[in-house]
Amino acid sequence: MQAIKRVVFSSLVAVLAVSSFTFAQNGPEDIRLTVGKSIVIDYPTDISRISTSNPDIVDASPVTAREILVHGKSFGTVTLVVWSKSGQRNFYNITVEQNLEPLRKLFKETFPKEDIHVQSSRDSLALIGRVSSKDVADRAAALATPFGKTIVNNLQVAVPVEKQILLRVKFAELDRSAATQFGVNLISTGAGNTIGRVTTGQFPAPSIEQATGQPGSNAAQPQTFEISDALNIFAFRNDLNLGALIRALQTRNLLQILAEPNLVTTNGKEASFLVGGEFPIPVLQGGANSGAVTIQFREFGIRLNFNPAITENNTIRMWVRPEVSSLDFANALSFNGFTVPALSSRKMETTIELGEGQSFVIGGLIDNRVTETISRIPGLASLPILGNLFKSKEVDRNNTELVVLVTPEITTPLQPGEAKNLPVMPRDFMVTPANPKNPYATPSSLKNNK
Repeated sequence: MQAIKRVVFSSLVAVLAVSSFTFAQNGPEDIRLTVGKSIVIDYPTDISRISTSNPDIVDASPVTAREILVHGKSFGTVTLVVWSKSGQRNFYNITVEQNLEPLRKLFKETFPKEDIHVQSSRDSLALIGRVSSKDVADRAAALATPFGKTIVNNLQVAVPVEKQILLRVKFAELDRSAATQFGVNLISTGAGNTIGRVTTGQFPAPSIEQATGQPGSNAAQPQTFEISDALNIFAFRNDLNLGALIRALQTRNLLQILAEPNLVTTNGKEASFLVGGEFPIPVLQGGANSGAVTIQFREFGIRLNFNPAITENNTIRMWVRPEVSSLDFANALSFNGFTVPALSSRKMETTIELGEGQSFVIGGLIDNRVTETISRIPGLASLPILGNLFKSKEVDRNNTELVVLVTPEITTPLQPGEAKNLPVMPRDFMVTPANPKNPYATPSSLKNNK
């Protein structure tokens, strides 16, 4: 019986020794706390002695037989050694870092949509995470500067997919003109034994020098004369040797222009668009080549230039310059055998800010012009009733209305397999028509004809 007790006691001592050895051989435990904060370490056995490698960084003191109060005093890392009454010891690696909660709160309030984290090591701070732009990373580093001597900016900048803006522009122009002309030219080939003419000079008149025949001669003798312009009403009394050339015209002109240039570009990138052509202009050279003529080309047509930028308010601010020009041969210039046409242009340039899908009229014009030209013969034009034969009148009325409308949209590319909106072609390209007699026939129309 006594032998059995000795064996049990020996086994118990061996187990306690193994447990004590295992507890003593555990690796050092890592503890992190901030400056000015305290923690309590619960030790598994009674404490006999404690020691810190740097009391200026961590102040450690026993509170009870198994509790140790640790207080962080300044930045740094220390080692805390604890001995138990049984001779066992344990190590603690304690890192004291700055209180970063105010900085984390500042980042959260300043950049609510960004993923920014802060870590400290002694007197340096490391910023880690992912932000949307380099500007955000620089601003975050600037905010962290007062919290540490050294700021290590490890923030990754995400490369965003640039948004694309589609600008729809509409030019709508209506140009109406009306003209009224009235004038009378009188010619006598011998009435009252007098050859002559009466004209206000506003419209072409016949030349008397081209009249032939003898005044007062026999009526049977042929009287002939030539006129350069019979205007649009001509009457001649052979028995009176008197003729009248009357200009009475009314004209109406209508011009409608509707252009809709559309252009896509990325955010912040300028884009240009031109549908038209170029016309030659002769240019005289100077200096040693004085008198020589070279040819330069000028563009005309439908032009669109714009540069959009998406703001923080999700609006689109853009500089836009649309233009519509056409050749005007009515005001052309002839020079040394060259005919240089003029340009009739409607253009504007402005900067506006719109929401996506909103429209704005950036240009408008209402132009009404009336031109009245009256020519009269003094004295004769004042006669009652007959006075109208001695005066001419021309009235021109022009009315122009122009509106330029712009609509920006944020657009995305078409996905693979998505239908592309293209102009509807009357027939398939480079495909032999089913009916040679009707090259624009479609299979559905052929079926209906059957």
